Amino acid sequence: MGTRERDRAEFGEFVVARSAALHRAAYLMVGDVALAQDLVQEALTKTYVAWPRLRDKANAEAYTRKAITTTAISWFRRKGWNNEKATGALPEAGARRHDDHADGVAQSAWLWECLLRLPVRQRAAVVLRYYEDLTEAQTAEAMGCAVGTVKSQVSAALVKLREQLGDDPDLLPLQDLVVNR
Repeated sequence: MGTRERDRAEFGEFVVARSAALHRAAYLMVGDVALAQDLVQEALTKTYVAWPRLRDKANAEAYTRKAITTTAISWFRRKGWNNEKATGALPEAGARRHDDHADGVAQSAWLWECLLRLPVRQRAAVVLRYYEDLTEAQTAEAMGCAVGTVKSQVSAALVKLREQLGDDPDLLPLQDLVVNR
């Protein structure tokens, strides 16, 4: 088996093993299944082109995650895409209770909507830091920026999330999630 065939086989194994995780991260960054699929495909194309140059194939996921992040940010800038989605009715804050599963799902959906209102760089920083559980340095590498930028993006995102949560006593568990980060 030649080098080219071996590279293709290794890349195929990488895609099979990691594409679901990469898609989840992309979805959390863009909030749309089809757009996330396009984003992952674009990032995997970039990774495939760079595959022969990758010294350590163990870093392929980090390379692809960085491609996802930088591509998402550039798409949002270039297209001027506005991630706000209109809704017919706002959720009733007083109707939220924590003692049944449906309410928990509703709260998760509401928190997800709050996350989608963040600018893409802030959302990417939050997703990479807290969902993907990357360090600040790893997040900075994935976003192609300085560690200080990651800190400021996460800080600004948490401020906005706290503002959206307000002082509603029914949202204390969600406030703890945002405040304690």
